[in-house]
Amino acid sequence: MSAKDLPEIGVGAVGHSFMGAVHSHAWRTVDHVGTPVARTNMRALAGRNKDRAQAAAEKLGWDEATDDWRTLLERPDIQVIDILTPGDTHEEIAVAALEAGKHVICEKPLAASAAAAERMAVAAENARAHGVASMVGFNYRHVPALGLARQLVATGRLGTVRQVRAVYLQDFIVDEDFPLVWRLQRDRAGAGALGDIGSHLIDAAQFVTGQFLTRVSGTTETFVKQRPVQVEGTGAGLSAGASASEQLGDVTVDDAAVFVGFGSEGTLMSFEATRMATGRKNAMRIEVNGSQGSVAFDLESMNELWFYDGDDPTPENGFRRILVTEPEHPRVSNWWPAGHGLGYDHTFVHELQDFLEAVTAGRAPQPSFNDGLQVQRVLEAVQLSADQEGRYVAV
Repeated sequence: MSAKDLPEIGVGAVGHSFMGAVHSHAWRTVDHVGTPVARTNMRALAGRNKDRAQAAAEKLGWDEATDDWRTLLERPDIQVIDILTPGDTHEEIAVAALEAGKHVICEKPLAASAAAAERMAVAAENARAHGVASMVGFNYRHVPALGLARQLVATGRLGTVRQVRAVYLQDFIVDEDFPLVWRLQRDRAGAGALGDIGSHLIDAAQFVTGQFLTRVSGTTETFVKQRPVQVEGTGAGLSAGASASEQLGDVTVDDAAVFVGFGSEGTLMSFEATRMATGRKNAMRIEVNGSQGSVAFDLESMNELWFYDGDDPTPENGFRRILVTEPEHPRVSNWWPAGHGLGYDHTFVHELQDFLEAVTAGRAPQPSFNDGLQVQRVLEAVQLSADQEGRYVAV
């Protein structure tokens, strides 16, 4: 099939900060990798401020900009809405888009609360009955090395999975003068490190093992209780240079969370998520131990997977490094010759590939809004446990 025969899909994005830039890069790239399934057009970018949205649209490659995301839902040349805004806005935009018959991809965590996520999941199921697709953006599922880890678990190479250890370490708010951005406000973000990066750990652990967390026990801590109030309209919420006033406001989310839980097949799982690990920029690590082997992954070496095969002869066994760049590895055949590694941005291209392949084939994309809801329920169970001095809470 030639490019002109492919279905045409118009995209409208809501939000143009950090994730807006990343997703824009992926939308610019997705038609030029592997075997495209559609011709995508970056129709319009929506933001709160028309001038800033227009500047972002010009920089990021969108045809036009608007300060009213609702106008995107009225346009017949837009079939997909990509939601890249703070968590407290996800429900309104997603539900309205789904009811308007638009396919939706929404950044994680799915919402700022499990109740909102549940309403989104219901809307997604209703829309699915009319052929409308939805997906939550857990991009680390699309790292080839984690895809290989999932394959090794699923094919029994690890035997019975007994234990998972997962950590996510960042330091971007170590500076006590870092401003009180939306990510530090519970009414907008839902949770702090627990929701922002802990949600990635939960989804990755469940994705690799094929198990859902069933009960959890955790604790959270906020080390810096107050921060300078951010001046409206300045900074994206991630830059240490964001402008702030001299007025202080209360931080209402956690800086760090530590929790344990059990998977649906009895696997013990432990998690640590912190944005106060001085010197750590984006250190996500996960290790899965089974009765016959183990796998270990580190995002800072994201083209590698370490594998211990218990069936190897004793004089030879030990963890071995697999360079996950072969064409047989998940999604790698779409890119470069073996040994030429992929990066963070490629995970979003893979995410959009999966989404578009599902949409054009008429099947439900993964991870679904129901998957996002399940992660949201885990987050709330951890927070409830922390509020109850670490008691186990069922998910």
